[in-house]
Amino acid sequence: MRELPRQLTVAELAPLFSGRTRLVDELAVREDPLGVAEEVALSLPEPDQVAALATHPRIGEPSEEQRGAEPEVLAELALLNEEYERRFGFEFVVFVNGRTRAELLPVLRERLDRTRAEELETGLRALCAIARDRWTRIT
Repeated sequence: MRELPRQLTVAELAPLFSGRTRLVDELAVREDPLGVAEEVALSLPEPDQVAALATHPRIGEPSEEQRGAEPEVLAELALLNEEYERRFGFEFVVFVNGRTRAELLPVLRERLDRTRAEELETGLRALCAIARDRWTRIT
């Protein structure tokens, strides 16, 4: 695995996190921003945490990291995404890691049974893992 950078700019971090948020701004002033991303994300006020999750594309929407486009799978993902957002008040974020959209259905179903606090933490950790993975792909 490539060594993580010691410092990155807002312009370098924003695409890794799918947009500029307070999380990105906080990381841009830190040494080893991708190494401390989870710690920083989890320490932010909840509105900033939710805003960070909101930048990430929904599961089932077009993205380089998501594969598979069966209409019935996309329809079920859309329904489960709506239920998830209604239940928790923020977007479902998962580190796809090469899995198809169909393979993510059971993950989303299982996570609907968790608490809001568990999901907020899990989503933020996934967002940071995605950013680290994106960095390794462009370096």
